[in-house]
Amino acid sequence: MLPRFVLIKGAGDLATGVAHRLYRSGFKVVLTEQEKPTVVRRTVSFAEAVFKGEWEVEGVRARCLTDPVQAFEVLAAGEVPVIVDPTLESLPILSPDVFIEVTLSKRNSGVDKGMAPLVVALGPGYHAGIDVHAVVETARGHYMGRVIYEGEAIPNTGIPGDIGGFTIERLLQAPCDGIFKASRRIGETVKKGEVVAFVDGQPIRSQIDGVLRGLLHDGLKVKKGMKAGDVDPRAQREHCFTISDKARAVAGGVLESILYLSRRRQLSVPFKTRRIPR
Repeated sequence: MLPRFVLIKGAGDLATGVAHRLYRSGFKVVLTEQEKPTVVRRTVSFAEAVFKGEWEVEGVRARCLTDPVQAFEVLAAGEVPVIVDPTLESLPILSPDVFIEVTLSKRNSGVDKGMAPLVVALGPGYHAGIDVHAVVETARGHYMGRVIYEGEAIPNTGIPGDIGGFTIERLLQAPCDGIFKASRRIGETVKKGEVVAFVDGQPIRSQIDGVLRGLLHDGLKVKKGMKAGDVDPRAQREHCFTISDKARAVAGGVLESILYLSRRRQLSVPFKTRRIPR
């Protein structure tokens, strides 16, 4: 019998893409988040439910909870629970079949294979076969979405993936420590040099022409250099309100890992994959 109950740590845009695909595939999905999520692509993130109470992404509605026991009622109503639970205190209460780490912290934050029958992590910082059962590649390029059953994802370079010929230029970064306040909205077109937000009165300017694909929620405390937004040079407004190609690719890898590992366990056949040179 295939696992059906999935707990995802994180509710940002990649986690939401994963949750959306699993939900549409018949899985019962629960996500956890911080009390004040620092999510940039808020329009396509279930994390926005923490601020709004509920949030919908491409026809799937999420609802914020503080009591994990209520998650079962929300699931029964056909919605996706988002529990404010940064330390995973709800894990033993929910006892999921599958646990997925999608905080993209680039390091192992204490995740291990004993947290659920199947444990999957996204991106670098985890060793498949040791820390977790599988790792899904998140780096843009040829291997994005690939499932790794032995080994690690491509190390973090600190440079965002290339979109429309731009990498680091796409980012909006906090100029200082302070409180974030947007002056523009997600989905609006901006020009290079335009002010799109402030941190304690200091402006954040777009480095390129494009559309504002993401911005932090107003009132959040930020640190100097912290990612506060994202400008998409392709300037397609609809991209701001739909799940990204990256999230869909990664979600496909997660779905594959669950089905593959479950099948192998049912057949009681040990799996081993050939490493692909990079």
